[in-house]
Amino acid sequence: MTTAAAMTSSHDSIRAVLWQGDALRLLDQRRLPHEESYVDCNTAGEVATAIHDLVVRGAPAIGIAAAWGVVLAAQREPKRLDAALALLRAARPTAVNLMWALDRMRRAIAGGADAETLAREAQAIQDEDLAANRHMGELGAALLGHDAGVLTHCNTGSLATAGFGTALGVIRAGVDTGRIARVFAGETRPWLQGARLTMWELLRDGIPATLVADSAAAHLMKSGQVQWVVVGADRIAANGDTANKIGTYQLAISARHHGVKFMVVAPSSTVDMATPGGAEIEIELRSPDELLSFAGQRTVIDGAAAWNPVFDVTPAELIDAIVTERGVVLQPDAARMADVFGSAR
Repeated sequence: MTTAAAMTSSHDSIRAVLWQGDALRLLDQRRLPHEESYVDCNTAGEVATAIHDLVVRGAPAIGIAAAWGVVLAAQREPKRLDAALALLRAARPTAVNLMWALDRMRRAIAGGADAETLAREAQAIQDEDLAANRHMGELGAALLGHDAGVLTHCNTGSLATAGFGTALGVIRAGVDTGRIARVFAGETRPWLQGARLTMWELLRDGIPATLVADSAAAHLMKSGQVQWVVVGADRIAANGDTANKIGTYQLAISARHHGVKFMVVAPSSTVDMATPGGAEIEIELRSPDELLSFAGQRTVIDGAAAWNPVFDVTPAELIDAIVTERGVVLQPDAARMADVFGSAR
């Protein structure tokens, strides 16, 4: 069987976070798929703004970008590293990878690391993520069986990681090994990450895919064309409850009703054993304007209100498998999670 590492040349051509030695270049995901343009960040503050404004998104990519933001601070304002760390930490509250990466960089600083040493640490974070994604692709694809149809949500590919992807890494591996016959992507309102980003990634890398409206997912499952829902995660609690892009929870409910399996794919840095369950995960609320407008054009009557949580929590009992580079947790619960990840850290 072809390994994930061997397949990267044919199905892994995209890199969204690029270190330039004295600046961080980010593929501007707000402009895809119509325009491939980049934003150059020269300070930690510019990196924090890029994270908040969704120039870069996806939990692993956010953590990687933040690590490089620390390097920029060390290069330009080494006496203000604490302020830079705080600014970066505040950019997005739900994705635990952001805090994990910054804590790792803080430990290096506490050990006396200079800017050059911090750059090596940030590069290690990025390299380790890519290797983890390739391994998770193999592990997840092995669960799919054969002639599988898969549905994914949001964007969990090279745009959201160091490369290859988490849930899209499983899809890339499954297509390359002949296990996947059909790929569906939900549009993912309100930012349309599935429509704009996932479809762009898959078709650019030669993987046929079909876009569906978010509201069509249950009907699609009922048709029998989907055997697995494969999603990423922004935070996984100690009991297996998983925070991911808004709309994931309803997919899990529909999947259970229709006998469709549900897989979460994320690096171990997304697992937060210090958070007992999903009720303790902070859910980011973003501006109502993201729902009231589209592409800068208001679509809702003036005076209307909107509620815009950008994540939800899927209970562990609705998840069939959590796939990380450390291994697969089937039917996750607190005991099975502790077996793989240990106690709170």
